[in-house]
Amino acid sequence: MSRSAPIRPRAVLFDAGNTLLRMNYAAIAVHLDGRGHAVAVEAIEEAELRARVRLDADLARGVSTEGRTAQDLYLVYLLEGLSISDPDEIEAAAGFRRRYNAPAGLFNVADRHALRAIRMVKAAGLVAGVVSNSNGWVHSLLDDAGLGAELDFVIDSGVVGVEKPDPKIFRLGIERAGVAARDAVYIGDLYSVDVLGSRAAGLGAILLDPRGFWGPRDCDTARDLVEATGLVLDPAWGASRKDTT
Repeated sequence: MSRSAPIRPRAVLFDAGNTLLRMNYAAIAVHLDGRGHAVAVEAIEEAELRARVRLDADLARGVSTEGRTAQDLYLVYLLEGLSISDPDEIEAAAGFRRRYNAPAGLFNVADRHALRAIRMVKAAGLVAGVVSNSNGWVHSLLDDAGLGAELDFVIDSGVVGVEKPDPKIFRLGIERAGVAARDAVYIGDLYSVDVLGSRAAGLGAILLDPRGFWGPRDCDTARDLVEATGLVLDPAWGASRKDTT
């Protein structure tokens, strides 16, 4: 495809947790305060951003994002980032996590850029969907966060029976979007699950990296959802991807 006739992707598929939806850092702060740990919400966010990068190494070895092993490791990494390592505190935090907003869980806050990003995609005439690893509750979480009605579809691994990074779940997404893989881009927060998984299905991929904690990666990165969506809508970016696929 000539760069003089750039082609914009026709669909954007978003991850849900840590992408359109954020972990409820304020609720975690309340729990920790009740345990005698006065921790700022900003510090919890910082620790979580670092924890997801550490967790990715485990996910790359085949650990499921929805399994207890990954959830326990994620929690430990987050707490270690806050200098909390006492086993009793880890167990208390695990209990809090299991109880909070059960069975939907902690990812119940809309990212501050989520609504704008989705509307940017829709205003440009593109399909906007979600492909997420979850436990069957992601559609409800998106609805409660005011995002569900803005989306064309939501695919939840707990419903369809296959989870990222398996290319099959991304293929389900492009089938729902009604586009070819080369005409879709996936935006997510985990390299081994979101970037490598979507690439294996033939999609383009953008990794969210708010603070640069991921370091050099062989993919496009963005600080937030608006920046990521802006990349997708940039004709030069679309043309560049067409030239390399």
